[in-house]
Amino acid sequence: TGLSVEGTDTTHRTEYLHVDAAGHPLSPAYRVITTDRQGRYEIEKRIFTDPDGQALVIRTIIRALRGEITPYLLLEPHMANTGVGDSGSARYVSAGEMPNASDRRGVLQASEGDVHLALVADVPLLNRSVGFIGVSDGLTDLADGALDHRYLTTGDATGNIMLTAGLRPLRAGGQESRDFVIGFGNSAATAIGAADATFAAGLDEVLARFNGVGDHVGWEDYIASLDQLPRLAEQSTDGGRLAYASALMLKVQEDRTHAGALIASLSNPWGDTVDATNPSTGYKAVWPRDFYQVAMALLALGDTETPVAAFNYLPQVQVRADTPGNTGVTGWFLQKTHVDGEIEWVGVQLDQTAMPIMLGWKLWKAGLVSDAEITTMYGGMIKPAADFLVDGGQVGLLWNDRTITPPWTQQERWEEQEGYSPSTIAAVITGLTVAADIARAAGDPASAARYQAAADDYASKVEARMFTTNGEWGDGRYFVRITRNENPNDKAPIGENNGQPAHAEDRIIDGGFLELVRYGVRAPDAPSVTDTLPEYDDQTREDRFRVRYDVNGVPGFRRYGNDGYGEQTDTGENYGVGGQMHAGQRGRLWPFFTGERGHYELAALLARGEGDVSAIRQIYVRGMESFANAGLLLPEQAWDGVGDDTAHDYRIGQGTNSATPLAWTHAEYVKLLRSLADRAVWDTYAPVAQRFGAPVD
Repeated sequence: TGLSVEGTDTTHRTEYLHVDAAGHPLSPAYRVITTDRQGRYEIEKRIFTDPDGQALVIRTIIRALRGEITPYLLLEPHMANTGVGDSGSARYVSAGEMPNASDRRGVLQASEGDVHLALVADVPLLNRSVGFIGVSDGLTDLADGALDHRYLTTGDATGNIMLTAGLRPLRAGGQESRDFVIGFGNSAATAIGAADATFAAGLDEVLARFNGVGDHVGWEDYIASLDQLPRLAEQSTDGGRLAYASALMLKVQEDRTHAGALIASLSNPWGDTVDATNPSTGYKAVWPRDFYQVAMALLALGDTETPVAAFNYLPQVQVRADTPGNTGVTGWFLQKTHVDGEIEWVGVQLDQTAMPIMLGWKLWKAGLVSDAEITTMYGGMIKPAADFLVDGGQVGLLWNDRTITPPWTQQERWEEQEGYSPSTIAAVITGLTVAADIARAAGDPASAARYQAAADDYASKVEARMFTTNGEWGDGRYFVRITRNENPNDKAPIGENNGQPAHAEDRIIDGGFLELVRYGVRAPDAPSVTDTLPEYDDQTREDRFRVRYDVNGVPGFRRYGNDGYGEQTDTGENYGVGGQMHAGQRGRLWPFFTGERGHYELAALLARGEGDVSAIRQIYVRGMESFANAGLLLPEQAWDGVGDDTAHDYRIGQGTNSATPLAWTHAEYVKLLRSLADRAVWDTYAPVAQRFGAPVD
């Protein structure tokens, strides 16, 4: 009776395939079940990869619920990380190309350069075709309910293509199981061979290997190795399901060809409107800040190997004299790189230079890095980083020729503004203090004294540089998000960004000041901290400058007032449509701020000598869990209800089309569970807390 497209015309739910008796996911194998909105069919897809090959497995059950249906498979490849320049074919392959096939088999193939894929099915594919999107592709052809044209190759032409194959019709009550494997390789033959080898191994066997069932070593074994995970799961309010899913998601962020390379997310935020003409890394890259969050969360889970591999990886993304194109100062860490270390962005963010030092100190004190190893890393990586945090210097890499004078940072943790930032300085003070501890152990007392003196100086001027006493909000006393000079009272503007106009520094508040408490730079009851909380929490402020929005009883927070990194309030369109900034853009709620606030509340509770954390669990742990989607993935942003709810009809608190899963959000959740289990903030650094007056366990 017409065309129904999976996604557009269906609802869906996601479930994990491999769970324990309590429902905890034990591997990232999953099923997606889509149901036609008119009740005519249901499709179940079981998805996992071959751990011993380059292949993706999709095991499918198609059920006809009402009437007769004819299923078609559509595959839109983006080869070599672009949506253009692809070639394709829907030809038969010979027995020589697929030695395990019992008959001639139709295979869908796509390629760009030496990047190839081949989709192979367990049965012959009917009505195969390949075409160009919007012109000759199968979906366009099927608009009238029939595949009228069949093209077996794109020939010499390239572009944005779609591959199509028909399956047998089904009558009401019927169902059919079909298995598909997509193989990858540097040639057509290699890709076909990868898919064929996975079929030959047996898909039940491949799943058993993936999961680690029986004698196989797989994901189940990794989860079992996390000796802290059961203890952390006890602090949850959902029975531990999100804790186990977070453990999987965090480990998934490690690149498989560069050990220890921890990325920010396996996604492109608002990917449905990202231009695919050119390669787009999105969040599939290394930021040392997100990297630190993931490594610390894995350490909190009891992973004793990945954080060490991550620490050993870090020199690849530190600027050295031999860094390609570098003519300036060394020691700082690159803003954003590919997993192989290829440079992408080169802004200087001082917190990203401090956090590798902080991670090293934590691993050293945990006994996972020996004295000899930390001494070696001190000379090669930590000392150059700490020297930069003291001295700064002129940058000379690609477009960047700025002179950095710490603790002034070229970019703060949101990569948008220059100046003095509470969150950045919290990390810099911490990094230098623990660098001094490492320097003493490495036999360099002179550098230790220099690092500590700089940290002391920075710490002594935190309020003078970043705490306004005549601000616009409330009683006028609070930390500003950032100030471009050392005077937070002069009402100087900060820069415009993300389509939003510049405003005076005292009009913009964020939660960065809480990092001062997290690391131990300020006590939770420090007057500057407690004076800022009412302004941070003010929900009567106009939406442009308001930060906090409680969602179903859960405290939710935007990055800062006037944030434009999100959907448009006026049109409901995505962020940055057409590569342009728009005045209506608005940053939404970031669920990991709920965890950051939970960490502060725990620190405050412990400082008061109290031990009952049940309220923190019910408000902040439960709150973070409420932001997870059905597949137990935590988003970068959640809908705050301001403006047009977009084509997605977002519900309040629902994850938006921003990055999902965001590794930082999962990391913050795991660290909050660990902090509650320990009755101590996981990210607090004892030398910092002891020196600057915060309580320490």
